[in-house]
Amino acid sequence: MMSSNLRQYLPSSEELCCSDDTPVDNEDQNFIPNFLLFLLEAIWKTRQDWFFAVDMGVYHTTGVNPRVPVVPDGFLSLGVERRKQGKSRRSYVVWEENDIPPTLVLEVVSWTPGEEYDTKAAIYANLGVLYYVIYNPEYWQRDRHQPFEVYKLIDGSYELQKREPFWMPEINLGIGRRREAACR
Repeated sequence: MMSSNLRQYLPSSEELCCSDDTPVDNEDQNFIPNFLLFLLEAIWKTRQDWFFAVDMGVYHTTGVNPRVPVVPDGFLSLGVERRKQGKSRRSYVVWEENDIPPTLVLEVVSWTPGEEYDTKAAIYANLGVLYYVIYNPEYWQRDRHQPFEVYKLIDGSYELQKREPFWMPEINLGIGRRREAACR
């Protein structure tokens, strides 16, 4: 928890950018997080204690500078207002969300290496993101990883989980891939 003395020096969400304005280089980077948002809106339509965003800046105090966000392809936060004071958020400012970091972060790997396996993983672990999901169907061999990986934060470090679909009891959801057989 951050002290109120430090909090007074932090910028408000109105003063911060909403994203890093970096264009995506494949449609999956938009489609997959937006599809997850659509699913959550359908299954949690009556819940108001969650927030899911796509390509939105997450501002936090665990990095080098609280004015520099990390921008996941998608993220889910639990225990926060669905609509902050009835309005849409421009960005997710952890110190304005009762210091609640995202519970789950999704990164979809692109043609341009985006440091998903090292720099971003370290940022998310330091921030306290419980689940880190990396979807890499096209470039997994380049990156020497699996096409779909779920990491769980255990004692401050991410540990690769082995099952798919993977059940996340803290969220009461599962995540995985399913490929339907082609129609003949």
